[in-house]
Amino acid sequence: MRNKIIFVMVIIGVLGALFSAYVYAVPNKPQAPVFTPAADPYAQGIFANGIIESSQSNGENTNIYPEVPGSVVRILVTEGQPVTQGMPLVEIDDSIQRATAEQQRSQAEAAQAMLAELRAQPRKENLEVARAQVEMAQASLKTAQDTLDKQQSSYKLDPESVSKDALDNAINAQKVAKANLEVVTRQYELTKAGAWVFDIKNQEKQVEALGKAYAASSALLAKYTIKAPGDGIVMSINATVGGYVSSQGAYDTYTQGFDPVVVMSTSKGMLDVRCYIDEILIPRLPPPDKLKAQMSIRGTTTKIPLEFVRLQPYVSPKIELSNQRQEKVDLRVLPAIFRFQPPAGVQVYPGEMVDVYIGEK
Repeated sequence: MRNKIIFVMVIIGVLGALFSAYVYAVPNKPQAPVFTPAADPYAQGIFANGIIESSQSNGENTNIYPEVPGSVVRILVTEGQPVTQGMPLVEIDDSIQRATAEQQRSQAEAAQAMLAELRAQPRKENLEVARAQVEMAQASLKTAQDTLDKQQSSYKLDPESVSKDALDNAINAQKVAKANLEVVTRQYELTKAGAWVFDIKNQEKQVEALGKAYAASSALLAKYTIKAPGDGIVMSINATVGGYVSSQGAYDTYTQGFDPVVVMSTSKGMLDVRCYIDEILIPRLPPPDKLKAQMSIRGTTTKIPLEFVRLQPYVSPKIELSNQRQEKVDLRVLPAIFRFQPPAGVQVYPGEMVDVYIGEK
């Protein structure tokens, strides 16, 4: 009886194994693709990865970095907002630089006032004081001279009437009064002449130097407000109020790198596509005057014809489309730029990756 049970169990195990093998051997029905992959529309087309960017004659998007470091105190625009050239975008804390500029302005004004004082010399009050000193010295000299004349006349009449010591003192007093008159007269002439020309020139240079220092400080103060370099649309703001920015940009906690504080695109309706052509495909690239291309938007069946703009005639490592530390840099590519008008109802944005096929007219 026991052997029969074991035999039945073995039979059931074998049948289960055969059924499992049959079930797992049946191939699964493949799922339909989420979207139809782009097909080469040209007989001998060249495939390239592309990235959409704003349309401009040079470079890619307009990446704006501050020229001075500091904490952001105000963000004056929003993403997607059209702006005009010179429009303020972001304000950085300028309290220290503003105080420095005010200090240099005061120094420049003080130097200018000193120059005006030198040019206004002689001052009327100083000239009157110097003239009074001359008149007083003249009176003192006359008094001393009269005293000397009297004593000399008396001495001539009677030598015993005036002592030798008194006569010598009168002579010395007259000489002192005469010398004092000469000094105050020269001081009067010096006061009357006004400021020395070299003092004026020196002060003029002081005014010029301090004025330039204030102008430079004011120019630096203006850089604490980031302004739009041209007309366009704000695509991205990578700073926050209270965050620190520098000439390297704003720190991104996700990528652990630095991003531009503001990224702008042009206000034109056209967009560009920058394609990266593998170096092994460059020999198959048609001449520039015969290039034609078509762009496929990923995830859709939309195909958009492209207008050739220019080639960047420099083959460089392919590091643009992902992190440089992760991408193979031994693959080199040739950038080609095309232009297109976004069709109505089709949503495309700068930074979006697309598939591009390049053919020959």
